[in-house]
Formats: sequence, C-alpha cells, structure tokens
Amino acid sequence: MSIKSICIYGAGALGGAMAAKLASQAGNNTIISVVARGAHLDAIRDNGLSLHEADSERPLNVRLTATDDPGTLSPQDLVITGLKGHQLAPAAEGIAALLKEGTRVIMILNGIPWWYFHRDTQSRHAELQFDELDPGGRLWRLIGPERVIGCVAYQGAEVINPGEIQLANNGRFVLGEPSGEISPDLEAIAALLIGAGLNITTTSDIRGEIWSKLMGNAAFNPISALTKALMTDIMADPALSATVGKVMSEVRAVGEALGARFSMSVEQRLEQSRHIGGVRTSMLQDLIGGKALEITPLVGMVVALGRLSAVPTPVSETILALVTRLDRENQRGS
Repeated sequence: MSIKSICIYGAGALGGAMAAKLASQAGNNTIISVVARGAHLDAIRDNGLSLHEADSERPLNVRLTATDDPGTLSPQDLVITGLKGHQLAPAAEGIAALLKEGTRVIMILNGIPWWYFHRDTQSRHAELQFDELDPGGRLWRLIGPERVIGCVAYQGAEVINPGEIQLANNGRFVLGEPSGEISPDLEAIAALLIGAGLNITTTSDIRGEIWSKLMGNAAFNPISALTKALMTDIMADPALSATVGKVMSEVRAVGEALGARFSMSVEQRLEQSRHIGGVRTSMLQDLIGGKALEITPLVGMVVALGRLSAVPTPVSETILALVTRLDRENQRGS
C-alpha cells in the first residue's frame, strides 16, 4: 500500500494529536490534511496545530492544510476519522468524497462501532447492521465496512484551546482488521504511524480490544457526566466504584455472549482504574462544553446487544435512562 496522502477527518483531541504527529514526520512526498470546523479550524489555519505531549516541555507546532469542506481535497490514500460515534453518520458524504479505489479508513471510536458485525465469526450475527449506529445504513453504503481498519485508543487527550491539544499520557493505539487478518494494508499503515512516533500495535482480535476498553468506557463516561467527577473521585467513592464494577460485569457478560475474549477480569480492570489518575472523561468534557454526548455506542449498545443475546443489563439500563435525560437537558440549556 502506497500512502502519499492522509486526511484526518475530525481533528479534535485524538484526531488532532495523530495529525500533528504525522505532519511533524511527513516527508515532502506525503501530504497531511485535516477536516475541522469553527474556532478550532480558524486557529489551525492562522497559527498551526499545537500538541502538548506528556513528556515534552515545549509544544509541537505543525502547519498543514485545514478545511471544513472535504470536497476541496483530492481523494486520499488513507483517511483517519477522529469523530465520535454519533458524529459519523452526518459526515458520511464528506468522508465518501475523500475515497478512491484502495483507500483505507481508520476509525478511532469508543464503544461498539457501526461495522462491528462485518466479517464477524465470533457470533451468529455476521453483517448485522444497527440503525442506532448507522441511520439508514449511510456509512455502510457510502464508506463500506470493507475499507475499515478498527482502532482502539488508550490515549487521554483534550482540546484545551482552539488549535491546541494536550495529551494526558503517552498512550497507545491498537489497530485491527474486522476479519482478523494481519493484512499487508494493516502492516503498512502500522509502520507509517510508528514512524510518526505513535505507539501502535496490531491485533487479530479487534473485537476483543473493543470490549475490553468498553468495560471502562461504559461505566466511567456516563457516571462521570452524571456526577461531574474525575476518575479518581469515582474510584474513591465506595458506592460509585461498586456501580462501576456492576457495569463492567454486565459489559463482560454481553461481550462473552457474542464470543468476545477479555484479557482482564472485572477485579483486575477495577484495580487498574485506581491508578489512572484525575482524568476528565470525554463525556464529561462534552457535557461541560455543551456538546451532544456519545451515549449510544458506549451505553445504548450494551443494552441493545444484551437484549439480542438475552443477557440482562439492569444497571446499564438505568444509567442509559439517566444520561439520556441529562443529555437532553444539557442540549436544551446550551
């Protein structure tokens, strides 16, 4: 796979961090561009994109092509989406405008992605589509699950000012084909990202990685939004940490019913969570910013897939009802 043009569609916290790293290492033959909007786009155009890395005293600043109209860019060899699950479907036409024969699309997503059941051999539901994740099947039709390379990100990041991103740690990204193959495309893309200074690993079980991360996301994101608490505060509160454990148990049960394999027990995952630090989750960041919350991929699909698999999820159902109402009231206030 020859990669000479890369567009990061949605250059927010994670997408922007990837864009900055790629642009800092790109040679003269590789063109890096971003699709962004609003004040963030204006700042990138005027002053470049700045990245504050966890172990660096000075920010990395890069200049790159930035636009809010993907139609102004040529078709790309590689597209990386930094959009949240609920933002993807409205962007389907814009992403599709960047595609040509052979274009691969890395989707950095939390929770259950729209392509989850494409070439799935672990459950009995191969090629099943969910309208909640992909209304009208626009992503499936316009982008195509066959182009996707799944990406699970273990990287704390936040847009602290327009055009300025702060990394909370030196994180890592796990890439995998929905088929489980370690394909030549996957190897070429991983090598390119590693060359840009990103911590990349590949896996033959991207679904297992998705569920393992979802154990934390399905609990901490909505609970932090409902309580406005950092992760350290949640884990220090016995009642909240017990609720986290109940959600994790439900997520694990649903995942296992669909054939997912978990590398950690609930107890191990809880212990790991006690050492993450004072992180403000992405859902809490969005709540404070008055943005729509990423509910369906993180919580709604745990409930929906629980029903599909006949696995009860009472705690997740309660949290889903509460955070859905919170989102509605927050949007009304905004």
